[in-house]
Amino acid sequence: MEKKRFRSADWFGKASKDGFIHRSWMRNQGLPDHVFDGRPVIGVCNTWSELTPCNAHLRDLAERVKRGIWEAGGLPLEFPVMSTGESNMRPTAMLFRNLVSMDVEESIRANPVDGVVLMTGCDKTTPALIMGAASCDLPALVMPGGPMLSGKFHGHDVGSGTDTWRLNDDLRAGRIPFEIFQEAESCMSRSIGHCNTMGTASTMAAMAESIGLTLPMGSSIPAADSRRWALAHMAGRTIVEMVLADRKLSKILTREAFENAIRVNAALGGSTNAVIHLIAIAGRIGTPLTLDDWDRLGREVKTIANLAPSGQYLMEDYYYAGGLPAVIRSLGEHDHLAKDALTVNGKTIWENCREAPNWNTEVIRGFDRPLAHSGGIAVLRGNLAPQGAVLKPSAASAQLMRHRGRAVAFENIEDYHCRMDDPALDVDASSILVLKNCGPKGYPGMAEVGNMAVPLKLLKKGVTDMVRISDARMSGTAFGTVVLHVSPEAAIGGPLALVRDGDFIELDVEERKLHLDVCDEELERRRSAWKPPESPCCGGYQSLYVQHVLQADRGADLDFLVGQRGLLVLRESH
Repeated sequence: MEKKRFRSADWFGKASKDGFIHRSWMRNQGLPDHVFDGRPVIGVCNTWSELTPCNAHLRDLAERVKRGIWEAGGLPLEFPVMSTGESNMRPTAMLFRNLVSMDVEESIRANPVDGVVLMTGCDKTTPALIMGAASCDLPALVMPGGPMLSGKFHGHDVGSGTDTWRLNDDLRAGRIPFEIFQEAESCMSRSIGHCNTMGTASTMAAMAESIGLTLPMGSSIPAADSRRWALAHMAGRTIVEMVLADRKLSKILTREAFENAIRVNAALGGSTNAVIHLIAIAGRIGTPLTLDDWDRLGREVKTIANLAPSGQYLMEDYYYAGGLPAVIRSLGEHDHLAKDALTVNGKTIWENCREAPNWNTEVIRGFDRPLAHSGGIAVLRGNLAPQGAVLKPSAASAQLMRHRGRAVAFENIEDYHCRMDDPALDVDASSILVLKNCGPKGYPGMAEVGNMAVPLKLLKKGVTDMVRISDARMSGTAFGTVVLHVSPEAAIGGPLALVRDGDFIELDVEERKLHLDVCDEELERRRSAWKPPESPCCGGYQSLYVQHVLQADRGADLDFLVGQRGLLVLRESH
């Protein structure tokens, strides 16, 4: 039988000057003759960085992946790409998601790799790496870093982000002293890994698993658990098998796979950020996916994962209960799963999950007693959001899901910070907070500022939630009746830009309606007087981003990156 020839042979397999040069330079790492025998070369794409706390352990995890690659007969070669951590990067890690995807795509295309393992952690690293690999369409597998262990504070579990917002409200309202607030810092983040709630990092890891790009349990095992190291070893073995079988991303990232992910997100009460990221990933591989798909497919799915921020428990409890395979099994048993969707290990998603146990029905509930009866992302439309806006019902207050209130409008994030706690702010519990110019172009990067805090004067009166509307995003760890991703955004003249203090706005989640109660003639008068805000971008990549970024309903990708380019044939370098 003729031995399979891999792409990397164009570098390492030639009996010529070019082959000599490629092999010779690689030998300075101590590689022996036999590793250039035509075996598959596997890139280990690592977002390790000490500036990205969620990913700071990925260097160790990558070594486990490489063991598996060696064991399966491959040659592992690790390479770095830009690492985006939401906790440290300014103005927002989302500004750089597309840049990281370019880094990944061009690193793969320019180098002698036949398959790639994508080492992910903090939320933007997962979609960015998948987007870049999807543009190349080669065998690829995601190896998430895993969530932190549960935080422990004053005898109770505390969750990343979710309890930060609660503790901060307690501090602002004078219910706790600063010393208690400060004490929670180390209690909340007590191990390696990303957020231990069903925030965006956990959600995007679950999206990767539900579209078939991780091994079973890839999104669930805590980062500090030795079973994640074992999974990394098996991931290394699996990517070699994928290359041998030519199991490319286009065979996995099908329409059925994305539909599964949307339903899984509903069952988990997952982050609204998944909407933008999955639409962007689908755009790279060439699979049609729209906001209407999110609304239609998720609307009938019940939220059964009792996880913060929508519910009670944290990711460590979720893993012990059975993790994502248990959720997927429940979806399959209730006809909410495309069972034949292929996964990286060559099995269908149903073959991987149909026998998955559920060890704790308080953490992963049955469909007969869900956390929310309609757990999908609600897509709202109307004259305030012609291209759509989103709301997460499982994290919202039931009494506010149908609401009419008077707008308190903030022109930008600086205006909000300046006025929100002013005792003279004309606001009451029925008001609707409106934040403008925080979308993809306006911020730029569409920062996680949409979950505006309740104004201090109301917080002290016991108000814990109110309707908030913006063209921004919010952290997946956040909660509340928050309308996000209003499209088109205010910075390009979307209707949101025309909202003024005192305007009445009507929200009806059941009817999927978001309406600004101002007549068309008045809106036209305001539009004629409107002037675009001065762009805050400072040149370089930011200018490229602002010029080419698409709106939120299209995934906020750069227009010239949409579509699959494949592994183009590159010219010799010598």
